[in-house]
Amino acid sequence: MSGSPAVVMRLVASAHTVAEKAGAIVRKVLHSGELGIVEKTGANDLQTLADRLAQQSICASLSRSFPKITIIGEEELPAEEIKEDLIEGGHSEEILQKTCPAEYSGLKEEELVVWVDPLDGTKEYTEGLLDNVTVLIGIAYEGRAIAGVINQPFYNYQLGAGASLGRTMWGILGLGAFGFQLQEVPGDRRIVTTTRSHSNKLVTDCVNAMEPHEVIKVGGAGNKIIQLVEGKASAYVFASPGCKKWDTCAPEAILHAVGGKLTDMHGNAYCYNANVKHMNSAGVLATLRNHEYYVSRVPQSVLQALKSD
Repeated sequence: MSGSPAVVMRLVASAHTVAEKAGAIVRKVLHSGELGIVEKTGANDLQTLADRLAQQSICASLSRSFPKITIIGEEELPAEEIKEDLIEGGHSEEILQKTCPAEYSGLKEEELVVWVDPLDGTKEYTEGLLDNVTVLIGIAYEGRAIAGVINQPFYNYQLGAGASLGRTMWGILGLGAFGFQLQEVPGDRRIVTTTRSHSNKLVTDCVNAMEPHEVIKVGGAGNKIIQLVEGKASAYVFASPGCKKWDTCAPEAILHAVGGKLTDMHGNAYCYNANVKHMNSAGVLATLRNHEYYVSRVPQSVLQALKSD
């Protein structure tokens, strides 16, 4: 295989650059002041011009470079001609220099499914909570999340004018995760991160059952996984069916690449095949360490309410 990098490495290298382009689009729309907000199913389920343009950019760019992959994006958009300035054809040379894990070196385009959330944390985006916002591109093979890219368009935004905005994290199972400094919450502390805007009694009961020392409520699934890998939280607990496959595919791959775990509330893995239902019906439980402890604390009422797929 010397000479040409494996398909999965080329796809991640492209997704890295494509995610940065999408992040730039997300920033540009915000700075224009014209967010173009549409309610999809209600006030907590919004779509903006940034969601639409970023998804068009990601899907069209990856489709052009990898015509045989299956791409599933969050936003239902009409088929239309994509403007050429939305297309990103570049790739990360740094990623192409890495050695592909042996088990993925022979994968073909048509065996890969890409899950895209062009703007995770849309509600927070419209409210100015910009550190909650991420662009998520996850790659699955045989139903398993094997690689992911997370772009934070507004990373560093609190530093004010002149700060260099944005960063991109990525990971591949068997290779590791890059673009951030892995840190853990001290072992004697349980800090739970959970939903900011989609809470209910089940969610609250489940969080309390973990006996946390602290609870952090923030937006965005991608953002919550970043909390785990950067040592700000020990567990992401969401006992509700609100999360979708495009929310968890990329974050799960990065979390798993550093030894963490993401499951439903029963401790079962989610499947990312092209034909699965999009909703993560049995909630999300993610940890960097001690997953079994958190699974063991899930109340019976939650397990009964949230059936595993």
